[in-house]
Amino acid sequence: MQHKASFSWRNFNAVPIIGIVRGMDFKTVMEIAQTYTKAGFSTLEVTMNTKDVQTIIGKLRTQFPDLNVGAGTVCTLKDFKLAKLAGAQFIVTPIMQEEVIKRSVEEEIPIFPGAYTPTEIYKAWSLGASAIKIFPATQLGPQFIKDMLSPLDSVNLLPTGGVSKENIRSYFEA
Repeated sequence: MQHKASFSWRNFNAVPIIGIVRGMDFKTVMEIAQTYTKAGFSTLEVTMNTKDVQTIIGKLRTQFPDLNVGAGTVCTLKDFKLAKLAGAQFIVTPIMQEEVIKRSVEEEIPIFPGAYTPTEIYKAWSLGASAIKIFPATQLGPQFIKDMLSPLDSVNLLPTGGVSKENIRSYFEA
């Protein structure tokens, strides 16, 4: 099922946090989405290795029209196509997968590819990525983000993996 509404940068920029749902059943995801939106969050990723991911993404788009709903753990063009058919408004990869980045850019779907090194970060950004998912952030920490933004100050970074209520402020301050 194709959904027409595109990713809302306004909503995302107001609360630049992406919740990640992985491996949860349909009912649990719907409950999480309800609580998540009531709390004021606007962007939710469902990983492609979640059972019934296409159904979940489609229902989230229908039941929560103001929620940015995306697909994560998109590693191949096949994953990309399935995510797009489900109605994903953005794509997240755990790796710097050039084909997926290029296709997302061609189809004007925001793409947040995973990267770990300065070379991967810059390469993904050069290919047109909307922002770069720094993964796993726990291994690198807020200082890494600050260090990367020194020479790569035009690159948008999304620390992912291990960001918690205890350390989130230090990532925003970086």
